[in-house]
Amino acid sequence: MSSPCARVSRVGLFGGTHGNELSGVLLVRHWQQDGAEIQRAGVQVKPFLTNPRAVERGTRYIDCDLNRVFDPESLGRPVVEDIPYEVRRAQEINHIFGPKGSDDAYDLIFDLHNTTSNMGGTIILENSRDDFTIQMVHYIKNALAPEPCPALLIEHPSLKYATTRSVAKHPVGKYQS
Repeated sequence: MSSPCARVSRVGLFGGTHGNELSGVLLVRHWQQDGAEIQRAGVQVKPFLTNPRAVERGTRYIDCDLNRVFDPESLGRPVVEDIPYEVRRAQEINHIFGPKGSDDAYDLIFDLHNTTSNMGGTIILENSRDDFTIQMVHYIKNALAPEPCPALLIEHPSLKYATTRSVAKHPVGKYQS
């Protein structure tokens, strides 16, 4: 369980995990050009395009789904010539924002996605015991009221998540239909 007073000093804003989901890509590119609206005193906020080759091609991925290769096997795989592009990219992201599961990992990663499901703007959480993300979702829901912003918990007691955002101490997914 995380402390409710945990200090958050490094935040990653991810877009383009799936290259055909453009909302996050457009936001990340905007913030990379002018990040004034996301900067806060005492917090390092890094907008990051996660899968640039897939974005360039306008496709979900090149070799495999980037949002499924943040598992120990893929992250520890030797870098060889025929390694899938997304596995190599996961290793690079883990190096920049992790290492996953360590005290050095980024505090928070917001991974921005699109979906064709009729779910509006939805926040995805993976841990009901993470006090920080629960409080953050409460804040976001109140800030957006009266607009709805459902929170979906996809917690599973024995599942170890291999998502892009799972590198952070506090992973959050944001989906927009």
